[in-house]
Amino acid sequence: MHTTVTPTHCPYCSLQCGMNLVPAADGGVEVAERTGFPVNRGALCAKGRTAPALLSSAVRLTSPLVRRDGVLEPAGWDEALDRIAGALARARTARGADSVGVFGGGGLTNEKAYALGKFARVVLGTSQIDYNGRFCMSSAAAAGTRAFGLDRGLPFPLEDIPRTGCVILVGSNPAETMPPALRYFTELRENGGTLIVVDPRRTRTAEQADLHLAPRPGTDLALALGLLHLVVAEGRTDEEYIRERTSGWEEARAAAMAHWPEYVERITGVLVPQLREAVRMFCAPEAAMVLTARGPEQQSKGTDTVGAWINLTLATGRAGRPLSGYGCLTGQGNGQGGREHGQKADQLPGYRKLTDPAARRHVAGVWGVDPDSLPGPGRSAYELLDALGGDVRALLVMGSNPVVSAPRAAHVEERLRSLDFLAVADVVLSETARLADVVLPVTQWAEETGTTTSLEGRVLLRRRALSAPDGVRSDLEVLHGLAGRLGVEKGFPVDPEEVFEELRRASAGGPADYSGISYRRLAEGGGNEERAGDGAGVFWPCPAVEGAGGDGRPHPGTPRLFLERFATEDGRARFAAVSHRAAGEETDAEYPVLLTTGRVLAQYQSGAQTRRVAELNAAAPGVFVEMHPRLAERVGVVEGEEVAVVSRRGRVVVPVRVFGGIRVDTVFMPFHWAGAGRVNELTNPVLDPVSGMPEFKVCAVRVEVVR
Repeated sequence: MHTTVTPTHCPYCSLQCGMNLVPAADGGVEVAERTGFPVNRGALCAKGRTAPALLSSAVRLTSPLVRRDGVLEPAGWDEALDRIAGALARARTARGADSVGVFGGGGLTNEKAYALGKFARVVLGTSQIDYNGRFCMSSAAAAGTRAFGLDRGLPFPLEDIPRTGCVILVGSNPAETMPPALRYFTELRENGGTLIVVDPRRTRTAEQADLHLAPRPGTDLALALGLLHLVVAEGRTDEEYIRERTSGWEEARAAAMAHWPEYVERITGVLVPQLREAVRMFCAPEAAMVLTARGPEQQSKGTDTVGAWINLTLATGRAGRPLSGYGCLTGQGNGQGGREHGQKADQLPGYRKLTDPAARRHVAGVWGVDPDSLPGPGRSAYELLDALGGDVRALLVMGSNPVVSAPRAAHVEERLRSLDFLAVADVVLSETARLADVVLPVTQWAEETGTTTSLEGRVLLRRRALSAPDGVRSDLEVLHGLAGRLGVEKGFPVDPEEVFEELRRASAGGPADYSGISYRRLAEGGGNEERAGDGAGVFWPCPAVEGAGGDGRPHPGTPRLFLERFATEDGRARFAAVSHRAAGEETDAEYPVLLTTGRVLAQYQSGAQTRRVAELNAAAPGVFVEMHPRLAERVGVVEGEEVAVVSRRGRVVVPVRVFGGIRVDTVFMPFHWAGAGRVNELTNPVLDPVSGMPEFKVCAVRVEVVR
């Protein structure tokens, strides 16, 4: 039985809340407060508190499964790995390396994400790898890189939020998606600061705002441009800052001035007096922030939309100054680290570009391969899923459930079924795993050691607290076993610390430089100068060089970015000259209502894990459609009555939830459920041309009574 207290982190969202695991009476573990960790100070939401429920063998996979005569049956590990290796090898021989695809996840540790990217490129030689994080933060990442030369979700710690003067929170509902973070906004207001929330719904977060702007879904870009227009018209720009620290202002200014307030009101539905009040509140204090999340990002113009919000911080002299700037509230548990170390279609470890010859030489040198042997960039996530059964004939999935989480989900399921071979490594028998030819049971957060990187860029150490059930192996063991069977005997260790040591070397000198971070340093507390608690982690970039004083101390890490210069070649931030354009799909007579999607408090992502926890299911038992009372009256339905929500791609039947805090022209549905409640059957897969982000947040639907 486990007999000690193990300090670790929650397996769910990007806060990576600190928790302690302590012995439970049944021989497992239970969660206890870890008050010294600075991000959550002991606070946890229901998901984190109940996370050990998934460690039970009753709700998880404990044996490999192979498909025999159409049925998944238990099998031994050798048979399962042999089948996978054989199928991948046959596909490569018959159709070439790019006939094999790999699909990863934003919940994988840094070590797993790194090893998975290396496996795809070195062992399989395929360019066809991407991950579900493409569906979460990719637009903000693209916009941040374009503006600042570097993408890190928050370029400052969360602790800065209560000390700023104003926050514009765009398309985020932390009261439900990351509850322990809500206190930062509560403390902001207690300290005299103001909170502006931009959301088509009056969410629990919006209820706490000083000002709530409720734009029509898909019009966040116009809203940001309208605010910038007013900043210019009212003489609120910081001309000295613009001159000394930015480029591209004239073009961006001209684009914004075409979006006068009355025009923006017609597009967004946000009244001109509200626009003016938002500008006044944002510009009045010395320091202010704009924070975005999935609302503006999950659009076919998400990169430009985030770019427009960044423009607002640049024009007012906020970015790269203390207690100010732009940040993205990353979603998944390792959504930040997962996009830094090689499982994205266009990246190498250290957030290096796959198209950069110097990056290829460096990483190939660490891997001991010829740089020319590394494939080029592949398809983005939805494009990869759409290609299944065509160019891509075999697929390995790790830690993702695209049958529920991908847009146009019925089509994606059809593509998965058309594969010659599908293998899935997961903790539970997800909807995607149910389609597989081979399913591998893998370890969970409490059964393995590894690192994650929070939304702040804070690299953290998760610690193993107990052994996995017999029959379960780690993802690193899976990749080691497959690599050996495919002829690569070395380079895929099963020890996570050994993998991390290689990751350090591969990331050295890159934008996301981890070379000055080690397991020992993380275990000892991190060593940050501003560390405020146990195991506080280290903020990247953290190169393996001495501190600025040359006194032999390790680099302290970088809690705050851009204070002296931006990460562009000339050190200047770049404005984006962008203009409003329509969503990929607008309403018409046949589909007169807009659908927007999101999360609820008690469930998480595709629900594959949280739907197996009784307490969470009791709190959020199923899908629903939320609509305004006037729309419900127009449709002819009342609370609890079933309706069909129909888009050009699918039809879902769900009960009605009537709510006066949503726009009359909009309905909201959470996307956590499968089967008849699979909301992503409705969503539009049209992609942002820069980030490859699908347009989850807006599509046209009609609502029909079901009698």
